[in-house]
Amino acid sequence: MSAALEINGNSQQGNAWKADFPALVSIDGMALHYLDNAATTQKPVAVIEAMKQSIESGQGSVHRGLYPLAESASLAYEAARNTIAGFIGAPHSDQLIFTRSATESINMVAWGWLQPRLKPADRVWVTRMEHHANFLPWQRVCAQTGAELRIIELNENGSLDFEGADELFDPRTGLIALCHVSNVLGIENPVRTICERAASVGIPVLVDAAQSVSHMPVDVTALGCDFLAFSAHKLYGPAGIGVLFGKKHCLEAMEPLLVGGGMVDRVDDATAQWAPVPARFEAGSPNLLGAVGFAAAVDWLSAVGMDKVNTRVSALTRKAVDALASVPGLQLLPGAGAERSAIVSFVLEGIHPHDIAQVAGERGVALRAGHHCCQPLLHHLGLTATARASLGIYNDDADIAALVDAIQEAKRLFS
Repeated sequence: MSAALEINGNSQQGNAWKADFPALVSIDGMALHYLDNAATTQKPVAVIEAMKQSIESGQGSVHRGLYPLAESASLAYEAARNTIAGFIGAPHSDQLIFTRSATESINMVAWGWLQPRLKPADRVWVTRMEHHANFLPWQRVCAQTGAELRIIELNENGSLDFEGADELFDPRTGLIALCHVSNVLGIENPVRTICERAASVGIPVLVDAAQSVSHMPVDVTALGCDFLAFSAHKLYGPAGIGVLFGKKHCLEAMEPLLVGGGMVDRVDDATAQWAPVPARFEAGSPNLLGAVGFAAAVDWLSAVGMDKVNTRVSALTRKAVDALASVPGLQLLPGAGAERSAIVSFVLEGIHPHDIAQVAGERGVALRAGHHCCQPLLHHLGLTATARASLGIYNDDADIAALVDAIQEAKRLFS
């Protein structure tokens, strides 16, 4: 393990990381070059073993039993909450809500917190680069309340055009919702600056950290955001579980999206009294196995050190940009001079992104092609699809070389 902590960006080092991920082995004798980490990540042995041990040791019902197995389950579930809260710098673990996904987390804020407060004259601001998960909830809330959905447009280099959003910090703004890192452009937004300015005039901010938290240090206290959402499966953890962080006063004023077992203190024929935060937002049987795997992924990353992870992924991103920029007929989005983090999207003259992805897949290179659940951005760029390579801690120079070779093969086949 100590050798793997020496982040230097070469292919030998990358192979050391890959050794901790059982899925990253050859398939039918062909090496697997996994470059779809923005969609989901592979899982290290530590996560697999933690979940296996949880199953083998017995599954008690969380917060629902007084027998030892149930008490052990409750302790493990809350320990996972503590671990993940600490990972993002949350002041208190009860500010962290377990959800099914980042999408559910954002919808919880849209319907349980914003909708009751939004008036027809109000505005909700998002950016042009938002994933549908951080666009559609606000679009629907605005449609149902009569509020106005406003969009922060982009400069040519992919950065946010604040000059064109001069009413962003206006008193009519009910919420600003933006991604930390774009899932198409890889652009890192100036979240901390936006949060500071918004706080000075009393405007809440929600941050979608799904594409940043796996490779960048994220501290909710330092950012100053009111809400932050992300999921485990993009963080080397299991699918089906995510979290919502909220400032204490926001969560205490928020209504639950789901109602049912485990989230009430009292119910009679006509009324109900919600349980305290965080239980009031976790209706139904808690996902103990997901929480255990989530915490194990966080522990694994913390043992590496997020600064080291960021250094490695940033170096790999620069190498990927340089390698792709040298391919004739290939256009990077945004251009090669733009700063980006972990994600490199591109189009190739005369060849559909789906054809690139298929050729790449046949050569053992896994990358994404399509609109990436980001159609407003793609329409803005005049495109229907892009190819996207997204990097993780286990990637290396060999993966980037394999990607370039696959693109050259696609050019040979389709040109």
